[in-house]
Amino acid sequence: VDRVESGGGAVLPGESLTVSCEASGFRFYDYAMGWARQRPGKGLEWVSGISEDGVTDYADFVEGRFTISRDNSKKVVYLQMTNLKPTDTAVYYCAPPGADRDNYLNYDNYYWGKGTLVTVSS
Repeated sequence: VDRVESGGGAVLPGESLTVSCEASGFRFYDYAMGWARQRPGKGLEWVSGISEDGVTDYADFVEGRFTISRDNSKKVVYLQMTNLKPTDTAVYYCAPPGADRDNYLNYDNYYWGKGTLVTVSS
């Protein structure tokens, strides 16, 4: 099971960014996928998830600014982020297959990748 995050970078407040997660080594279309993040000095927090059949969920702090999607043919899950705020500055991690907002903290560091850094600053 492997996941590689990409697309992070430095943006200004109010700008947009899309991060991607390329997966391999498992039947991608059989699993829910998601994103979590870790802000500086904070713990891991759930951002968004998408089920095998496309049902999505978002953390309250997203406030309609992010959109999660998946391309099963490419084995990629995306997180489109708009109207970014400095408080969105974090390392964004692609969640282990099958993880969701209720169980993601049960996965220890072994199951998480390197993430991709998003910095929102003026």
